[in-house]
Amino acid sequence: MLVRFVRIDGSISQVEAEPGDRLLEVAQADGQPLEGTCEGQMACSTCHVIVDAADFDRLPRASEDEEDMLDLAAGASRTSRLSCQIWLDDTLDGLTVRIPGEVRNMQGR
Repeated sequence: MLVRFVRIDGSISQVEAEPGDRLLEVAQADGQPLEGTCEGQMACSTCHVIVDAADFDRLPRASEDEEDMLDLAAGASRTSRLSCQIWLDDTLDGLTVRIPGEVRNMQGR
């Protein structure tokens, strides 16, 4: 399955992923600047992405805990999600996400 990352500079990276992969790990393997400080425990927002509006409704709804963390994310929008909470499956083939222009990277990379 294909996932597209729109980088901060507007360039697009298309990567292959497998059903069952977590979007955060796919992004990190592609070199995207998503830290995931809390390792998927929803205790930070360092893996925040903005899902393409055309793809947003294909995702399961965000939990209340995820919504709370998104309130803290830099540059959050209506289609923001935490990439650690997106598990890929065949229904998400072609998913496009944008890396926010504002990134809070706790490791200073």
